[in-house]
Amino acid sequence: MADNLIAGECLCGVVRFHISGAFESFFLCHCSRCRKDSGSAHTANLFSTTATVTWLSGEESIKTFRLSGTRHTKSFCSECGSALPIALPELGLLVVPAGSLDSRIDIQPNAHICYSSRANWDHDLTSIEKIDELPG
Repeated sequence: MADNLIAGECLCGVVRFHISGAFESFFLCHCSRCRKDSGSAHTANLFSTTATVTWLSGEESIKTFRLSGTRHTKSFCSECGSALPIALPELGLLVVPAGSLDSRIDIQPNAHICYSSRANWDHDLTSIEKIDELPG
């Protein structure tokens, strides 16, 4: 995209955004909070201390949940529930769920974090069958 803008949106398309700037890190977090957020083995979040988000549409549909007593925060679309970017000025961070992006990115995950707390079924997943489409 022009000017290195990265495009993204929620599943229903109500919330659309651009990210301007570079990501410094990309972590796959296996902590129990992130597993509950994603409903899966881990979250996949990009982090930047310099990038900014510009909301193109649907900003009024963004909801934010902060888990009391923790730094755990999640923004999501109130229509479809998709995870969305969140600016955390108190930490000097922009956190962007990788799955919310439509544009290609040039960064690969840096690490699995909180790996020791991963789900009991999250082991040796590379050995299971790989199917390119829905099983039928």
